[in-house]
This record gives sequence, C-alpha cells and structure tokens, in this order.
Amino acid sequence: MNLNESIITDIQSIINTARANAIRSVDRERVVMYWQIGKRILEEEQGGEDRAEYGTRLIKYLSEKLQPQFGRGFSTRNLNLFRQFFRVFPIVQALPAQLSWTHFSILLSINTEEKREFYKVETVKNNWTSRQLERQLGSQLYERLLLSADKESVLSVARNEKQPTEPKDIIKDPLILEFLGLKPEAAYYEKDLESALITHLQEFMLELGNGFSFVSRQKRIHLDGDDFFVDLVFYNRLLQCFVIIELKTHKITHQDLGQLQMYVNYYDRIERMAHENPTVGILLCLEKNDTVVKFTLPENSNVFASKYQLYLPTAEQLSKEIHNEILKQKDNEKE
Repeated sequence: MNLNESIITDIQSIINTARANAIRSVDRERVVMYWQIGKRILEEEQGGEDRAEYGTRLIKYLSEKLQPQFGRGFSTRNLNLFRQFFRVFPIVQALPAQLSWTHFSILLSINTEEKREFYKVETVKNNWTSRQLERQLGSQLYERLLLSADKESVLSVARNEKQPTEPKDIIKDPLILEFLGLKPEAAYYEKDLESALITHLQEFMLELGNGFSFVSRQKRIHLDGDDFFVDLVFYNRLLQCFVIIELKTHKITHQDLGQLQMYVNYYDRIERMAHENPTVGILLCLEKNDTVVKFTLPENSNVFASKYQLYLPTAEQLSKEIHNEILKQKDNEKE
C-alpha cells in the first residue's frame, strides 16, 4: 500500500497548533484569574475602616491561608501585584489576549501611564516575547524615541492613531547593540560590525523598530567604471521607502555623509519606483558631530546620523544624554 507521507506533516502541524493554542488558553485563564483576585481583594479592602492598615492585614491573612493549598504563587508580594494589576488595568475585556502574565508583570513595573501604554501597544504590535519586552525596556526604547521625535508623535504612532509619515518617526538615536557581543574597548573594523549585525539580524531589526525588511548586504553600485558597495539596505513598509545604513566605527566626517548622500541619490534615481517615497540614509557611527551634520547636508536631506552603543545604558547615562539633546535642540532653535 502506497502511503502519502504528507499526512504525517499535516498531523504534526495539527498537534503542534493545538498544543500552542492550549498553552495560550491556559495562560489567558491565569491572567483573568489574577485580575479577578486583584478585583476581589480591592473590593474587600475598600470595605475596611482604615483601608491602608486593613489592606496590609488582609494581604498577609490571604497569603497565610492560600499558600499552603496553592503554593508560593500566592505570596504577599504576588497578592499585592494582583491588586495592582486590577488597579492599573480595570477593564478585563481590554486586556490584550496576546500578552501573558509575565508580560503584564513587566508592564506593572513601569511607573508612568504613557510609558506603560507605549510598551503595551508595541508588545502587541510586534508580537514581542516577554524577554524581548524586558530587553526593550532595559534599553530604554521609549526614552530614546523621545530623543528622535516629539512625545505625542511617538505615542500616536504606538497607539496606531497614525502611521509614521516622516523618516524621523522611525529613527532611533542611539541604537543599542549590546546583543552583538562586541567589547566597547576592543578594536574592531567596520566589516566586523557588519558581520555581527548580519549574524544577529533578528535582534538588529527588532532594535531598528517597526516595518523593516532586510534587502541586501554590500550592495554593489557601478558608476561609470567605479564600483561602490552599500553596507546594508532595508525596506520600511510603513514609510514605503528604502533605508540605507552605512557603518562607521569612528566619529563621522563630512566625507562619510557625502558618501551616504550619494548612495541615497542613486537609490532615488535608479532603484525607487514611482509609488515609493524618497530613500532614507542612516549613518550609524560610534560618535557623531551634529554641527558637521547640519552644515554638510541640505535642510531637506533624508540622511541622518545615529550613534550606536555596544552596552545597555544606565538610567543616569540616558538621562544625561536626554538633557544634552534638549539643550542642543534649544540651541538649534535659537539659531
């Protein structure tokens, strides 16, 4: 008897899909359970005369009664977290089904509503795992985006109230590339940086942000007998344009910017189709000079400079950088 081996693949797919759905279903029920527990605790707490004192005693009492039967998941810390969960997300129907309890526990650690909303929406939009969410929070994605665009623009894009319409809406400065494993103090060449980015392409595209697709590496451009090679070419479907990235392991020069501007011009005149938007160029460098960028490029240029860092910044480092960037912007406005 001749057997069609494709039936094995089909049944394996059915089993794997069912198992994945079962895991999601169980986790969803757990999220709803924790929300309901938090709701019930808060209702009981509000019935006490001295709410703060009664709430503390109530949490302790519940933990002592529940832990022997249901385990350490019902510690005082977790019960307080369930109560906070209900306070922060009071509408159970509005809880995104894609998010696990681990996602929500990470979101609860964020102390401002706007920032929490940003990460919640981005997690759903990009289908981030809890580890990816944690990494983006640790790399302070929200604060870095605010360096590149105004706050309302960032939030409106995150909430899907509008799509990015300008290159600055998708440009991050700095880009955090700690996942490459390159040591900040070590000597390395641009080809080493490029190879590391290709090896970690998934993480790099996650860091770049929404809508990026990889197109080419070391794209050859032949101009009247001379050959040039573009480091990395991407396409952004939200802006509907090519995005060219040139890598520099030194402080940028006007020659670097001129070279990238030439590549952008080439793509605009040769590669870009009529329905597509102008090409964007990003000069990814170890150190930039905003004044050199300002006086090298025309005001309407689609070429941008962005720093990269090979380590996760501390909150203090990023706060200092944000402060410096605000001062620069104010100086530019005065000019």
